[in-house]
Amino acid sequence: MRLYLVLFTVILMSSCKSKEKQNDSIQKDLEVEISPLEKGEVSVLTQSMEFITADTLMSGWNTLIYENKSTEVHFLLMDLYPAGKTIADTKSDVLPPFDEGMKLIMEGDMDNAVAAFGKLPEWFYQVQFKGGTGLVSPKHTVKSTMYLEPGTYIMECYVKMFNGEWHTSHGMLKEIIVTSDSTMHEPPTPTISLDISSTDGIVLKDSITSGKQIFETHFLDQKVYEHFIGHDINLVRNENNAPLDSLIQWMNWMDPRGLRSPAPEGFTFLGGMNNLSGGEKGYFEANLEPGNYVLISEVPEADKKKLIYSFSISD
Repeated sequence: MRLYLVLFTVILMSSCKSKEKQNDSIQKDLEVEISPLEKGEVSVLTQSMEFITADTLMSGWNTLIYENKSTEVHFLLMDLYPAGKTIADTKSDVLPPFDEGMKLIMEGDMDNAVAAFGKLPEWFYQVQFKGGTGLVSPKHTVKSTMYLEPGTYIMECYVKMFNGEWHTSHGMLKEIIVTSDSTMHEPPTPTISLDISSTDGIVLKDSITSGKQIFETHFLDQKVYEHFIGHDINLVRNENNAPLDSLIQWMNWMDPRGLRSPAPEGFTFLGGMNNLSGGEKGYFEANLEPGNYVLISEVPEADKKKLIYSFSISD
């Protein structure tokens, strides 16, 4: 009888170990099968004037990890297009009026520039902005998290080259399809919460300290300003107490100097959250070292709209 008990125990232990190995193998297989896109992790790379990333994303929460390896300041904005419209429509209907208008602005002919922008097609005003990163300085990597609905998107950067020509006209325009399949991603846990609106501007609800911070941005409302788009959030490090006037002027693309390379000296752009609709929220991450910083919207006269907020982090 004792021999049978010993044999039974050995068989049982072997069976348990076999099941454990099978379970471990299944778990590893499941982990391998979960792709970064299913996790909502989207890598985007710029080496010059392009977006290198997936052509198809999943809907739901996505974290865009944007690496700017170029020598220019860039950002990325996710534009949800009306049904039936694609990048071909962008190139035929949208880029020409913007190119013409900016050329006239550079020539100092603002009246005819506004008339050129008036040639934008009616469907353009149905485009929904679904977030993206704020401005990103060369050789920096940023993270922004937003909720993407299914549909056809255009990922764009409309910063300007030294001659005033748009980055969109030089390749920074990519069509992305977002499917109805949803990611497994959940929004990150914020350490800092802020509101932004057309009435009260940028309002922080928490104190800011050094180290890794996750900003939760609540867009209480949204409006179209005189530069044809709404407000966003950009995190900027102010090196050596550089004058804010130059930054405020540069953040208005309708100014001949605005959003034009090179960026104003003394400022390092660390990402943020691009345009969202009223009632929506997004997140961005930053590793803050001691120094002076600014949160600012890319709008004309941000200071007069209360869309600029300065803060410092001590040693």
